Amino acid sequence: MSGEEAVQRVHTIVIGGGQAGLAAGYHLAKSGLPFLILDAHKRIGDAWRKRWDSLRLFTPARYDALPGFRFPARGDSFPTKDEMADYLESYAEHFRLPVQTGVRVSRLSRQNGRFVIEAGSLRFEAENVVVAMANYQKPRRPIFAESLSPCIRQLDAHSYRNPSQLQAGGVLVVGVGNSGADIAIDVAGSHSTLLSGKESGSIPYRIETFMARFVFVRIIRFIGHHILSLATPIGRKQRSKFLHRAAPLIRVKPQDFETAGIQRVGRVIGERNGQPLLEDGRTLGVRNVIWCTGFDPGFSWIELPIFDESGDPLHDRGVVAGAPGLYFLGLQFLYSMTSATVHGVGRDAEHIADAIACRVQMTAKEAAMATRNDSGVKLTAGEAAQ
Repeated sequence: MSGEEAVQRVHTIVIGGGQAGLAAGYHLAKSGLPFLILDAHKRIGDAWRKRWDSLRLFTPARYDALPGFRFPARGDSFPTKDEMADYLESYAEHFRLPVQTGVRVSRLSRQNGRFVIEAGSLRFEAENVVVAMANYQKPRRPIFAESLSPCIRQLDAHSYRNPSQLQAGGVLVVGVGNSGADIAIDVAGSHSTLLSGKESGSIPYRIETFMARFVFVRIIRFIGHHILSLATPIGRKQRSKFLHRAAPLIRVKPQDFETAGIQRVGRVIGERNGQPLLEDGRTLGVRNVIWCTGFDPGFSWIELPIFDESGDPLHDRGVVAGAPGLYFLGLQFLYSMTSATVHGVGRDAEHIADAIACRVQMTAKEAAMATRNDSGVKLTAGEAAQ
């Protein structure tokens, strides 16, 4: 097979088969647009399956559905990560979305007016590309982590599954975001646990209570979906704060750490003699370290000049003006506070599908006008303006 024959030409390629990619597929299918979804995992939903075992969603099942297909669980229950993964798989099957799994995209570029997507030995060309994934993909560890003793087992929020991965002895969890808090509680049942860092706050109620599940979640969802959006002055003002500040603790509360027997320690600033070094000068003789210190941008494979100084894509509600035909979906606060959540991504996906459909219509109109012009047909002023 020649190189030319090996190229697969698809009108629209969606990169990422998680909730963002599947929501995009749903709306593209409704618009009658041909597309293909590429996902790096072997199975739809694996991005959820590969997270830590005790993970549960923060919102009840009634708010965890993608457009057109309800979540198959009691509305006030909090789905597990595996239930969420199975739901996504069922969603793709239900709508017969064309998802090609096991395809990890390594390069996105543009040649001769078309997007070129490379994934191992596979090569695709497309008129439109939707990058459907979160801003931050690469787990972040401090440079000094490499200098810690090889006797210390190091994991991060992405690679941690359950306490069976840990060595006997103490555990240091670094980072007190929602991931760090959940994981610290998880390991405290079987290991002496230290927690480094300070939370940015916590919501003032328990999400499992009746009032939270049936009243507060509706209010918070309305605010996050409609008030804290780019359509409102307060949303535009608060957007940068949401992008650059850790979220408050949602399920776990600060008092839960003491109840679980977790010892709070200061910030880890380096290493000494192969051990983690705290800002107060103490070293910690632990056998395990779990880094819950965030993620770095994971878009280095996109070879297009569309990023700002921080490595974030430049876009207007997911539409990239600097590369017509390129779109982003699933980013933090792409349009509202809920944009990166399963119950908020559908609205953004519909907007992107509409933008692609509009581009298709404009391209067809331009082609028709060019054909008429080339054939010698004189256009009237009214026709040229249409």
